[in-house]
Amino acid sequence: MNIPKENSREANKARRLIIKAFYADWISKHPEKKIWNQSLKAYINVKNDSVNEALGHAPRSFDATVAQIHLSEILSDAVYIDKRPPKFGDKNQKKFSRMLFLRWKSSRVLVGQRKTSGEYELYYISGGQKIKPSGNGF
Repeated sequence: MNIPKENSREANKARRLIIKAFYADWISKHPEKKIWNQSLKAYINVKNDSVNEALGHAPRSFDATVAQIHLSEILSDAVYIDKRPPKFGDKNQKKFSRMLFLRWKSSRVLVGQRKTSGEYELYYISGGQKIKPSGNGF
């Protein structure tokens, strides 16, 4: 697969199409849309909001696009780092009781825990960002 590395409108469109095709294929192979995470000892669900977040942000960079393609590996092997409450006033996070930070290699993973069911839901995966040496790793 040839993922464009440059930062241009055409490259962003191409990366968006790659991510869209990847998620369509991934969902067909994982109809339950969830992966067991070793660190949390629970399933992480991939909902439509997760896919929309990926399609909105990941195409902006090569590294984030590459991270999306490793979705199954990231969700199963990411290690829990820290938690925080959802951002106040963020309509996309209001359905979560807390947000959990996980790390896989140089990618950061943010997972929300649903208020109603307690299930974990993928919020976003960032790609190739260096982990800051702060107390919580983010």
